[in-house]
Amino acid sequence: MAQLSPLLMQATPIVVEHARGAWITATDGVDYLDFTTGIGVTSTGHCHPRVVAAAREQVGKIIHAQYTTVMHKPLLELTERLGDVLPEGLDSVFYANSGSEAVEASLRLARMATGRPNLIAFQGGFHGRTVAAASLTTAGTKFRSGFAPLMAGVHIAPFPAAFRYGWDEDTAVDFALRELDFLLQTTSSPADTAAFIIEPALGDGGYVPTPARFLAGLRERADRHGIVLVIDEVQTGVGRTGRFWGHQHAGVAPDILITAKGIASGFPLSAIAASRELMSRGWPGSQGGTYGGNAVAAAAAVATLDVVRDEKLVENSDAMGAVLHAGLQELQQRFPNIGDARGLGLMRALEFVDADGEAAPEIASAVQSAAVRHRLLTLTCGTRANVVRLIPPLVVSADEIAFGLAALSDTLDEVLG
Repeated sequence: MAQLSPLLMQATPIVVEHARGAWITATDGVDYLDFTTGIGVTSTGHCHPRVVAAAREQVGKIIHAQYTTVMHKPLLELTERLGDVLPEGLDSVFYANSGSEAVEASLRLARMATGRPNLIAFQGGFHGRTVAAASLTTAGTKFRSGFAPLMAGVHIAPFPAAFRYGWDEDTAVDFALRELDFLLQTTSSPADTAAFIIEPALGDGGYVPTPARFLAGLRERADRHGIVLVIDEVQTGVGRTGRFWGHQHAGVAPDILITAKGIASGFPLSAIAASRELMSRGWPGSQGGTYGGNAVAAAAAVATLDVVRDEKLVENSDAMGAVLHAGLQELQQRFPNIGDARGLGLMRALEFVDADGEAAPEIASAVQSAAVRHRLLTLTCGTRANVVRLIPPLVVSADEIAFGLAALSDTLDEVLG
């Protein structure tokens, strides 16, 4: 009898019967408020009727139309629709299936376009689990240990994580930019550096927003040295942070943008976008893949973009995110073990510490587990595994935010007393 791999770690004991909107119904009939959304994937909620209808209709037409063999209408329509929301100048798109694949495609393009070998990523970043993507990932050793050697040419610079350092934001930014310059002077010459890659807010690294001044500093150095700035919007994109793209909080434009997760409401789809000029500097035939740009996933993505626009979900993310953040700050005032309450839009987190202010992963784990008993599903994250993250769907209502905060309050009373 076959079984799932024992290496898979299950965050909750829930077996799903069905789901709709922000709610999951388990096989025992209990309803749970889902503040995980499949790690930020089901952006329009579970089984949004318009997404379901688009996918059903497409399944009846063609499921797999391999897009370097024959082209299909959903992908052409999706590319046109993405043109409405992509940053100005990013007018060429390549599609894949997963965030890791899109990350690797962006690195391949940056190296080919510049003729340079090295890549600089930042501490706490998460970019995927495949070899090249894991080589850039420092959100935890579990993502990169045990299968060395990893990809050569990767260098890691400090991220301006003010809370971790115990500094104010400006001090952290000054330090991180100074250390980046030192790395460029001592380890990876600008003439050898193809790209910087960074998230607008750390994902698995702890939901730490990237300060606007730090992103601006990367943009300035990229322009000065001819380095490609890659912004990984896999988790922050498609309205998650209260802007369509997370980097828009900083007003800094990428050279390559990576998207996945929320773009297709649960169907596997990812993409990179760049200017036509930059994309054309890759080698012919260097992009492709069997399932990339799948017709059903593309149809679901078109419907997702329509729902995000028509139901004003970016605006809802901003508004409901503010309500959620205010509630989390109130909980922080009540519970000294909450060291930090942070995030952007509907990408929020609580970081737990012990009485000495040190990371307390055991508290985060206990809170995440106990929340299930209060019918709230959450996830942990963070470089020290001491963060509980809250990722409601973009369709979440004020009543659902209130339910989630009440459940979290009851959970904290249970765990922390």
